[in-house]
Amino acid sequence: MKIAILGGGNGCYAAAADLAEAGHEVRLWRRDAQALAEAAQGLLLKDQAGLREVRLAQVSADIAPVVRGAELIVAPVPATAQADIARAMAPHLSDGQVVFLPPGTFGSYVMAGLVREAGCRADVAWAETGTLPYLARKQGPREVRITMRAVRLPTGVYPQRREAHAIEVIRRAYPAVHACGDALSGALMNAGPVIHPPLMVMNAAPLQHFERWDIHNEGTQRAVRAVTDRLDQERIAVREALDYAGPHYPLSDHYLNDRWMYGDSHRQLVESGDWREHIDLYSHRYITEDTETGLCFLASAARYAGVDAPVAHGLLALVGAFLGRDLRSGPRSLEGLGMATLSREALKQRLQDG
Repeated sequence: MKIAILGGGNGCYAAAADLAEAGHEVRLWRRDAQALAEAAQGLLLKDQAGLREVRLAQVSADIAPVVRGAELIVAPVPATAQADIARAMAPHLSDGQVVFLPPGTFGSYVMAGLVREAGCRADVAWAETGTLPYLARKQGPREVRITMRAVRLPTGVYPQRREAHAIEVIRRAYPAVHACGDALSGALMNAGPVIHPPLMVMNAAPLQHFERWDIHNEGTQRAVRAVTDRLDQERIAVREALDYAGPHYPLSDHYLNDRWMYGDSHRQLVESGDWREHIDLYSHRYITEDTETGLCFLASAARYAGVDAPVAHGLLALVGAFLGRDLRSGPRSLEGLGMATLSREALKQRLQDG
C-alpha cells in the first residue's frame, strides 16, 4: 500500500520505519529539508529484534508528491501542527484517501473543515485514535527506538458514513485498529489529556529543579495515580453521557494489567529509561497539546454532556495560573468550534454526514 507519513517527530519516524519494513511503499514529508537529508539515507529502527536499517520509497520537503496517490496518509503530529498541515495538503487530496491521526484531539473534524475552507472538495475520510501506535523515541537524526507497539487502537471516523472504508484501509497498515464510532468518540479515547496534565502539574517542582526527570517513574506516585484515575472517570462519564459504548479503555489498565491499548506498557515504558528527559513546563507538548488543547476539549465535552468534571476544570485552572492565561474555552473547545449550541441530534447528524 502507498502510505504518506507527515511530520518529523518520534511517532512519525517510528511509523515510517515500521510500515516500510512491513513492505509498504512509504513516503515521508517534513518541512525541515536539512533534517530530511539524514532520513534520505534510510532510517535506523531499533526494537526488541535489534537495530537495522530501513529504506523509504521517498523523502521530501515538498508535500505534494508525498500526498498524491497515497491510499493512507498518517499524521502522528501534535494537535498544534494540524492546522498548517491541513492547509498544506488540501490542494493535493483526492477522493477515497484516508487520513489517520494517531491521536487526533478532534483533529479529524478540525482538519476536514480547514481543508474545505481551502477549497478542496475531495471525498476524504478522516480518522483518529486514542494514542500513537508506538511507544517510541528518536535516538539520533535518523534512528528511532520502538519500545512497544499498540495492540488495540479504538478509532473514530469523520464523516462516520465513511467508517467501513476508512477502517478497512487503516487496518491494512495497523491491524490493531477497530471502529469505536464517530470522530467525537475517537477524540474521547485520547489518553494524553488524561495521563499528562496531572503528571505535569503534580511534578511541577522537580521538573523545574532537575535537568532530567522521569514523570512516568519517580513522578507517578500514589497521589498522582489517584488524580489520574479520577480524571479518567470523568472522561468515561462523558462518553457514557453521550451514549458511546465501551470498551472505554480505562487508564487504570495502563498501570495494572495488559488490557490497555499497548498491553503491558507502563512497566516497559519505565524500564526503557527513554522517558527520563528534560521537560520545559511552559513549552512541552504535554502542556501545549495535551493540556491547552486536549484537556480543554475534554472539559468542554463535559460541559456539553452535563457531566461534573472538577478535576479537568481544576487542572486547567492550575496550568492557566502558571501560564498566565485562561484555558477554559480555547479554539479546540466545543464552544470555540461553534458546536456547543448544537442539539444532540444535530451533533450526531453532523458527525455522521460531514
